[in-house]
Amino acid sequence: MPKTKTAEKSARSSVRKAERNKTIRSSTRTAVTAAEKLISGKKGEEARPAVIEAISALDKAAKKKVIHPNTAARKKSRLMKKLNASAKKA
Repeated sequence: MPKTKTAEKSARSSVRKAERNKTIRSSTRTAVTAAEKLISGKKGEEARPAVIEAISALDKAAKKKVIHPNTAARKKSRLMKKLNASAKKA
């Protein structure tokens, strides 16, 4: 339990921020997972827009400091690598 008024306020605001971050992180994960499923499902023409959407979601999450910018860059790089590899096979 917080002992001071400042600590109480900080606890309240951290709960609000955590709630906001949870929705952003969840929607980002959903977009990345959907893109990966389309890539692994050999649906190249459908996968490209999904990858673009996932990259956009990762950029927005990094911009809002929900995830670290390097994490977003790593995930974007791996997504594109998978997409390009599946395009070469097809």
